[in-house]
Parts: sequence; structure tokens; C-alpha cells
Amino acid sequence: MSALGVTVGYHRYFTHGSFKANRGLRVALALAGGLAAQGSVVAWVADHRRHHAFSDREGDPHSPWLFGTSARALAKGFWHAHMGWLFERDITNAERFAPDLLADRDLRLIDRLFIPLTLVSLLLPALLGGLITMSWGGAVAGFFWAGLVRIAFLHHVTWSVNSICHMVGSRPFASRDRAANFWPLALLSMGESWHNSHHADPTGARHGVLRGQLDISARVIWIFEKLGWAREVRWPKPERLAARRTS
Repeated sequence: MSALGVTVGYHRYFTHGSFKANRGLRVALALAGGLAAQGSVVAWVADHRRHHAFSDREGDPHSPWLFGTSARALAKGFWHAHMGWLFERDITNAERFAPDLLADRDLRLIDRLFIPLTLVSLLLPALLGGLITMSWGGAVAGFFWAGLVRIAFLHHVTWSVNSICHMVGSRPFASRDRAANFWPLALLSMGESWHNSHHADPTGARHGVLRGQLDISARVIWIFEKLGWAREVRWPKPERLAARRTS
């Protein structure tokens, strides 16, 4: 749930507007994204829109290509793109990059609830583990595996899209940066690692657009559409894909 809160909610919906959602779904996606503990919804969206505005150029908050192309520069770039940028980041101007979210009363409230949501994400598994097993051991196991390990693992999957998927992989579509499709991460990232396809068509609701490309997030959006919770979904158009195809 927290992974899809980031991929479907924070990324495809709030950042890129890949579909329109009713109020209940919009609030649920913002809350689910907060459970991933990757930042408040406004800050996350502002950072990612800035990434697309300056992708792999000066101004991109987490490009691996900012220090050169030598082996040492790329090692430094990988660290920076993966997680180093979080320790030396300059705060993205939300008024510039996410004014639509700041204008939404529900999202402003959820944005302020980031720390409580993080605590819920850590402590609720402990509570459930304790109640299910009726033991302190179950509570500790729930806190460790479903709390700390889940959050840390999801962080590294997301960071790998920033780092690995801008360094290695295939580039079947034209884009103005070095974003690449990296199939080994497709399942873990819920389809986000089809990154070249995404950067070639950022507002598309499906990133895995070629045959055999698994995209769980797109399937979840499809379910939301069938339930009537999502509308005006921006599914990829064959002619648009063909115009960007390079191989």
C-alpha cells in the first residue's frame, strides 16, 4: 500500500496528472504515500517536478551525471543520485513547482501530517504484530520487518530509479536525458523502472508500454478507472509512442 501510494499517488497522479481522481481517492493516495516515509506529499512532488524540469542537467536534485563521466565521477554521481542528495539538498520551491497542491486544502492538511503518518507507519505494524501473536516478540517482529525493513527497502527501490535507471538500461524511446528502462527492478518498483518510457511520455499512466513490460501501478490505475474512482486516464497512444520510438 505504501509503495503504491508513492508510485500511483505521489508520482503518476500528484506529480504528472496521469488521471483525475475523486476526492476520496485523492485523499487516500496522499495518505498512503505518506506511509512510505519518503517525504510529505508537497515536498515530494515539488522535488520530482524539478527533476523533470532539469533532468540530468544543472538544477536536477538527483542526477548521477552532474560530476562528469570518469569512473570516479560516476561513482560519486551514483551515490549522489541514490541518497547523497538528501544530505546536501537545497529545498525545492513548492510555490513554483507545486502550487496546485498548495491550493488544495485536503493536501495542505495531509502535508502537515507527515511526521504522524511516519509514526503510524512504524508503530501500527508493531501493534498488529503484538495483537495477532499476543506477544511482545510479535510486536518487535512487526516493528522490525513490517516497519523498519519495509520502509528502508522501499526507500532503496525508489532511490534505485533515481540512480540506476539514469545510468544503465535500454533506451527505446527518445528523451532529452539519460533515463533508461531497467527490467530487473520492474516488479519491486511497481513498474517505475520503465524509466525511459516514462521520461519520453511523462504524463502517461502506463510506463511499461512495450510487450511483456510488467507495470503493477498501471493495472491499479486501470482498476480505479473501472470502479469509477479515476477518470480521464492518460493511457499511451500508439501513434504517440511510434513518434518517439528509436529502436
